[in-house]
Amino acid sequence: MIPSVRPEPRHRGTTWRVAALVAAVGIATVILVRPARRATEPAAAIELACAAGLREPVEKVIARYAAEEGVGVGVQFGGSGSLVNQILLRRAGDLLLLADDSGLDALAAAELLGETFPVGEQQAVLIVRDGNPKGVTGVADLLRPEIRTALGNPDQVAIGRVARQALDAAGGWAALEQAVKDRGVFQPTVAEVVTAVALGAVDAGVVWKSNAVDDERLEIVAAAELEAARAPIVLCVLTTAGAPTAALKFARYLTARDRGLEDFAADHYSTIDGDAWADPPELTFYCGSVNRRAVESVVAAFEAREGAKVTTVYNGCGILTGQMRAIAEWQQGRGFPDAYMACDRYYLDDVGSLFQDDVDVSETEVVIAVPKGNPRGIRSIRDLSAPGLRLAIGQPKQCTIGVLTRQLLEAEKMLDSVMPNVVTETCSSALLLPMVTSKAVDAAFVYESDAGQMRDQIDMVRISVAEALAVQPLAIARSSSNKWLARRFMQAVAHARGEFEAAGFRWRMDGDPDRRRKDETPDVPTAGGGP
Repeated sequence: MIPSVRPEPRHRGTTWRVAALVAAVGIATVILVRPARRATEPAAAIELACAAGLREPVEKVIARYAAEEGVGVGVQFGGSGSLVNQILLRRAGDLLLLADDSGLDALAAAELLGETFPVGEQQAVLIVRDGNPKGVTGVADLLRPEIRTALGNPDQVAIGRVARQALDAAGGWAALEQAVKDRGVFQPTVAEVVTAVALGAVDAGVVWKSNAVDDERLEIVAAAELEAARAPIVLCVLTTAGAPTAALKFARYLTARDRGLEDFAADHYSTIDGDAWADPPELTFYCGSVNRRAVESVVAAFEAREGAKVTTVYNGCGILTGQMRAIAEWQQGRGFPDAYMACDRYYLDDVGSLFQDDVDVSETEVVIAVPKGNPRGIRSIRDLSAPGLRLAIGQPKQCTIGVLTRQLLEAEKMLDSVMPNVVTETCSSALLLPMVTSKAVDAAFVYESDAGQMRDQIDMVRISVAEALAVQPLAIARSSSNKWLARRFMQAVAHARGEFEAAGFRWRMDGDPDRRRKDETPDVPTAGGGP
């Protein structure tokens, strides 16, 4: 995963709601605040539901977006849990910015979760009023009978859930929960915890470090029990978004290292290493020829939904990897692809040091293709050594099918006897089947996924050996400046099982790669810094 550097956060201003403080104990309260729109602001094109503790940087991002792009974003603030519950109930909304990721599974189960954009990470801290008038030295002191404590409601707000999880692991939650019920308060937003402590309505509270560090009214007390109390900030595009392309554009803006993340970093949030802002964003995708039929529609749909431009280069994998090595060596990486899908792992491993985040997407077998009716009566590899037989294979230095063919023949100890019958070697698997259908050759080693599309013109002879299996991996370039865009493309591929199976592949991908990389969410080498 990705190491994180956590800069010092700062204060988030808020207004103390006395009525909420009085009523909050044991009562589920949802506070949604929609700022009034100024007459000069553009009308909202999309709606954002946002964790209340993130209000200050989010309002800056929205204002900047309106100024630069001329597009308004409507926003409502509330506790993360309350917002998730509201969306689950209403089944409506465009974007959701959460202070932790605990609601993602419920949204996914309800088929409401679209793309996810990591923003950064937060750290929970113990706070007291400036000067620490009650002499609080740690979490244990919160149990003293004279200490009143404010916590976020764990059922409504991320700070409450994270604090409960950390303190429960340390063995101190049950006693603290009872103390808060007896003489403190559970609040529906982190902002209200901050204000309760700052105004002296309570003596201590647990908030995000970014909500308190610059507030001169507050003091942070070291608490070892909260050291592990961290949570990712996650922006979600909902499947109910009325204009998903517009929602994705704002999501890219908010998580761009030179746009929205600058505002989060300025407010001392730990931020991911985001993509650079671009509209439209561009992705260069190198793809082995065998994948073309399955991938073309996925690329087109991704471009349309994301509002992106994907430059796709299809060719034999040997040619593609040769180009990549040349780019890396002679062009200092300029023009290197952002993502690469190989025909088999052989040609990803060949350039493996240049890539990361690889996943196996699909598989197909190498078979022998012969003209319809199989006039030469070919039943196995051994029949390919018959005198006068004309055989076509892929060129191993240029395409994966050539490598796999050679490995097959070597494994069966047939290389020396079959190679004399090879009349042509092609640079791509796509060129082999036309030679069979035109009867220019008597047989060719091809992919089953290709041959299956031409069953009316050819017959297939299966090869039952391990070397006949080709596995198609997808990976992201380490040098890419568009890694998060590439990861969303990988998500799109992960949801394209039907397209791959229709193209004759067997599906291998197990689940959503983005959800499997939860530990990557922080991705914080610098605060809003570069790659």
